[in-house]
Amino acid sequence: MDADFADLVEAVGRAVDLAGVAIIALGALAATARFGLDVRRRPRFHDAYRAYRQALGRAILLGLEFLVAGDIIRTVAVAPTFASVGVLALIVVVRTFLSFSLEMELENRLPWHPRPGQSA
Repeated sequence: MDADFADLVEAVGRAVDLAGVAIIALGALAATARFGLDVRRRPRFHDAYRAYRQALGRAILLGLEFLVAGDIIRTVAVAPTFASVGVLALIVVVRTFLSFSLEMELENRLPWHPRPGQSA
């Protein structure tokens, strides 16, 4: 495989990883700032806290998607080995479990159950 192509793929993978980290960090900062404002405006702390957790969870979920994409780009595009694909599979399983857990936490339901107010 051409070294220039491998370097390009590595750079793209790192850029996607960086975007994922930035999304998580900026999302956490934005959610925290909004929480600070909501605590003053909302009569119940619990409502502000729930909105904060949902916003933070959404930022983490989106960031995790970018991190998985970066791993896939770097692993599959440049001479994949059985070991590197195995490590990728493990990373994807762990991040998928995290995403699944966060989604359940945010929605307060299992993914295959309809949302409240929606028909099945």
